[in-house]
Amino acid sequence: MIEMSIRKIADYMSGNLVSNNEKASLVDVVIDSRLANKDALFISIIGENTDGHKYLKSAYDNGCRCFVVQKNNGNYNDFKRSLRDEINDISFIEVDDTEIALGNLAREYRKLFDLKVIGVTGSVGKTSTRDFIFSVLNHKFKTLKNEKNYNNQFGVPLTILKLDDSYEVAVIEMGMTGLGEIEYLKDIVNPEIGVITLIGTSHIEKLGSRENILRAKMEIAKGFDENNTLILNGDDEYLETVRYISPTYKVKYFGSGLANDVSLIKVNDSVERTSFTIKYDGEKYKFEIPVAGYHNVFNAMSAILCGLEFNMTMEEIREGLLNFKPTDMRQEIIKTKKYVVINDAYNASLDSMIAALNVLSIAKGRKVAILGDMFELGNFAEQSHRNVGKKVAFSSDKLITVGQLSKFIGEEAMTNGLFFDDCVHFDKKEDLIKNIEKYIEDGDTILVKASRGMGLEEVVERLVEIGGGQND
Repeated sequence: MIEMSIRKIADYMSGNLVSNNEKASLVDVVIDSRLANKDALFISIIGENTDGHKYLKSAYDNGCRCFVVQKNNGNYNDFKRSLRDEINDISFIEVDDTEIALGNLAREYRKLFDLKVIGVTGSVGKTSTRDFIFSVLNHKFKTLKNEKNYNNQFGVPLTILKLDDSYEVAVIEMGMTGLGEIEYLKDIVNPEIGVITLIGTSHIEKLGSRENILRAKMEIAKGFDENNTLILNGDDEYLETVRYISPTYKVKYFGSGLANDVSLIKVNDSVERTSFTIKYDGEKYKFEIPVAGYHNVFNAMSAILCGLEFNMTMEEIREGLLNFKPTDMRQEIIKTKKYVVINDAYNASLDSMIAALNVLSIAKGRKVAILGDMFELGNFAEQSHRNVGKKVAFSSDKLITVGQLSKFIGEEAMTNGLFFDDCVHFDKKEDLIKNIEKYIEDGDTILVKASRGMGLEEVVERLVEIGGGQND
């Protein structure tokens, strides 16, 4: 963040500045007291599980002297009383809602910069698509992107606040669980280009239908005009309907059909890299990406369209794609001394499970799928897990499941032809970790995937350990 006075920040937040040091200036904004220091503003967020005001003292002990607090919060009042005579060098910005104050600050801060922003959303592939777009654009322009999966009402504003005058482009991933959330983030980010990857079943428990998921994702284009571009997956049955609504903004499609602006002609896939050929404006172009998967080709095609929107040449785009690096635990290939692990343990939905199993299916040697529960599926939970089981039967030689819902994966896999002896189920992750060595053989390729709450990165760590460590 560029240096900013506490008074200016208070104005941006529409907050009441209670300060004995109005000359204070700051270069960072944090919501984690462990990251707070003398140059940072600590915003006391009230979350589902904790109240950030409980950590005001921790931030203070780390050297922080500027705080955003919620009026009349009990923990805030206790902290003030505890300071007594030490309050002379402290500034508080009092607001009605610290979460909204963070968003307001980021929205106003964004207006200070003349740069182009690409907003990325979708049910599946948001992070990989963001990383592909970043890889392409950063080849020519200094580009900012979210760290890790910072794509919610906290992560997006904090990402925007990382901007400084050196950046030319920002690629911002935007997630949601319900209606109105993408619109809120979009108003903060103000993107010139929007990208929607897919309308799947993630968060269907809350939204109720894929039609409502489409409505939620299309919020990214609210307020778009002839100066804006929306980039969509033309193979998605829901996104494809946007062709017929005659929007006032530009719409560009990528997909397998020739009606798309960038159309896929050919794919040559392996576990570690993929080459593919596209057709654009009547000409054919060949690309390569350093990851596997038909789904990643689609993610890369959206990045090609973004590069073209920035007037990059096909050669510049090609070189940018070759520099792609996936975010941790997203189809990360780990070669141990004994076998290969595909670490895709960050999260899971029906669509991403199928995509990961497609990658496993092209591996050499014995194929092992270690799969856990998928969350937030509501009434669709059992059938979604059974649909994964059907895919497992034709893509894996051995299945190991863990959790409560994943038992349906095994049942369906056996119904569709996987042998009983090749299906193992554990109710608890700890039991799986304790016994995993019994089911793995040298030369295996092992996929590990589940929803975030399952924490299967611990399984990956154990696999690397018993595999003799990572083979550099």
